[in-house]
Amino acid sequence: MTQANEILNSNIHEVIVTTTNEEGQAHSAPMGISEVNGHILIKPFKPSATYDNLKQHRQCTINYTDDVRVFAGSLTGRRSWDMLPCQQIEGFYLSQALAHTELEIVGFDDDDPRALFKGAVVCDISHAPFRGFNRAQSAVIDAAVLVSRLKMLPEEKIQQEIAYLLIAIEKTAGPRELEAWGWLMAKIKDSGIELNDE
Repeated sequence: MTQANEILNSNIHEVIVTTTNEEGQAHSAPMGISEVNGHILIKPFKPSATYDNLKQHRQCTINYTDDVRVFAGSLTGRRSWDMLPCQQIEGFYLSQALAHTELEIVGFDDDDPRALFKGAVVCDISHAPFRGFNRAQSAVIDAAVLVSRLKMLPEEKIQQEIAYLLIAIEKTAGPRELEAWGWLMAKIKDSGIELNDE
C-alpha cells in the first residue's frame, strides 16, 4: 500500500493541537489528525499559526478533551485556556485534557494548501476517563468544522447542516455545549449567513 493510500484509509480524529511559538507561548487549534504506521499526521492550512509554529519548534501536543468550548472558542477568538507544562517535551497541554500525547516532528512535506507534519509519539498520558460524547457535543464539533470552512462551503450547505445539528443541541445540550454553540452561531451570522435557529 502506498503512503497516499495509507493516508486515505486512515481515520481522522478531531483534537486540539497545541504548538509553541518562538516566544514560548502556547497556541491551541482544533484539527483533524490521523495515524499512519505509528506516526501522527498533522496537516495545517497555510498560512496559519500552527504551520508557522511547527516549522519553528518541531514539537507539539495532541489534546483529547470533551470540553467542546475549546473547539468553538479557538474559531471564535476565545483562546485563553489554562495550560500545563508537558512532561517530556518543551511545550504545553490543556489543563482540561482527558489525555494528551507529546510529539516530536520527524517529517515534513511543505505542500499547498496544507503542509504535512509527521510526528513520533514521545509519550501518551491519561488524566481522566473519557465517558463519550453526547449528541450535542458531536454537533458542536461538526459545527466548528463548518465554521472553519465558511469561505469554502456554499451558504445553503451551511444552513442545511446547522438546521440538522440544531436538533441534537435542542435535545441534549448542557451549559458548556450551549455556550460553545452560541459562539459558533454568532460567528456564522457575523459572516453574513442567515440562520433560522431560533
